Amino acid sequence: MTDTPFWHRKSLDEMTRAEWESLCDGCGLCCLIKFEDIDTGELIYSNIVCRHFDDQTSLCQCYATRSQKVPDCWTLTPENIHELTWLPETCAYRLLRNGEDLAWWHPLVSGDPNTVHEAGIGIRHNCVSEEHVHVDDWQTFFDEMTAEEEDDAPDQPDASTGRA
Repeated sequence: MTDTPFWHRKSLDEMTRAEWESLCDGCGLCCLIKFEDIDTGELIYSNIVCRHFDDQTSLCQCYATRSQKVPDCWTLTPENIHELTWLPETCAYRLLRNGEDLAWWHPLVSGDPNTVHEAGIGIRHNCVSEEHVHVDDWQTFFDEMTAEEEDDAPDQPDASTGRA
């Protein structure tokens, strides 16, 4: 038996379903509503989250049927992982796809599902459900959030810290 973790021994295509699913660190970033800057193509994450995201557990409340309930919710697969450019920089699927390793805070490395939140990567308690923000107000909500981020910019960690 080897002590080498499966993500070092196997490609994404070779993983079992359980191994594949365990790559999700539970950060919740993929559940955030994202905006694309029409001029630059830059993808900007809001802190508005899908109505099915459970802010206490950082899990989808309807994971097995999410694609039926939310038609634009992507089911990540080894077949489509290469075309998904919107995955956060910290995403294990993206990291492994690009030949990088998992971060120290990833639950498979740390052994603790809370380290993703302790490291400031997860969105637990830092998001608002789309149920509480009318779609007509998303732009206003986004503009206010962007202004707050610009005011706080010097204190914000950059991508090198692993925060998306």
